[in-house]
Amino acid sequence: MLSPDIQAALRQALQLAERAVGLTDPNPRVGCVLLAADGRPLGMGHTQAAGQAHAEVMALRDAAAQGHDVRGATAIVTLEPCSHHGRTPPCCDALIQAGVARVVVAVEDPNPQVAGQGIDRLRAAGVEVQLADADSAAASRELNIGFFSRMQRGRPFVRLKSAISLDGRTALPDGRSQWITGEAARADGHVWRRRAGAVLTGIGTVLADDPRMDVRLVPTARQPLRVVLDPHGRMPPGARMLQPPGETRVIGPGRADLPALLAGLGAQGINELHVEAGPTLSGAFLDAGLVDELLIYQAPLLIGEGRPLAALQPLAGLDLASRWRLVEATPVGQDLRLRLRPT
Repeated sequence: MLSPDIQAALRQALQLAERAVGLTDPNPRVGCVLLAADGRPLGMGHTQAAGQAHAEVMALRDAAAQGHDVRGATAIVTLEPCSHHGRTPPCCDALIQAGVARVVVAVEDPNPQVAGQGIDRLRAAGVEVQLADADSAAASRELNIGFFSRMQRGRPFVRLKSAISLDGRTALPDGRSQWITGEAARADGHVWRRRAGAVLTGIGTVLADDPRMDVRLVPTARQPLRVVLDPHGRMPPGARMLQPPGETRVIGPGRADLPALLAGLGAQGINELHVEAGPTLSGAFLDAGLVDELLIYQAPLLIGEGRPLAALQPLAGLDLASRWRLVEATPVGQDLRLRLRPT
């Protein structure tokens, strides 16, 4: 049973980890809090950009800057301290050298290069290691859902975003869709774009809307990679998606193999893939069973004839329909944000 001090520190460490969204990719989002034996906070931090300090090192630096001695302290960390040399040295070694007595870990690292080895190394050095409660573990996994997907499945977590009317339309018959949802929902959509390592769309959306597909309505430390599927080489050289900020990759000609595409993005360190596309490409992802989450903004308006969310293959019966469970339903301005995952 974790003490109230440790439970409070776990919540704080998870809040710190959230600050790493849009910063740490391809590394996971991790927070760390150091507590003295009497429960006093000594230092805290979260993982920085790839190649820079991890959460544990940031917390140790914070403690040192305040003149605190961390020998005998407890480190509360939202993900198992790494045990391998990557861009930075192993975090478990930094904790051992600092003299901490105990480490509380929210969840084990799914990276095969770690996968319990960090915990083993800490215990071998005489450091007590305790796994946190199931709720803290679930919160850390959720915050790093793309990292877990890439480590365990070899591909990103795919989130398909769409803005629809009450009658399920994403655009008028001629393709006009600006704007179905209000300003608050559009800004909220950029919050979810910021989570992603890459944002993907099809050439049809580029030709119809000339979107930028960057993150600009909320602050971000980095821009996701923009990916355009263009099987027939129709990408206009002056398209806004080709302009800064951020990088753009155009895939084509030739029809993209979606599973191979996801595997390739995973191999390049993409944890979360944010898909914003028209009905044809959205339907292809859904028909292939490659969507891990639907992010739907539903506006309180009726359009009538128009374009659907996805052009799906016809079903022989309702029993063959793909079924989804509601994860969240939250008002955003005048619109409703829905998140759903396959049952």
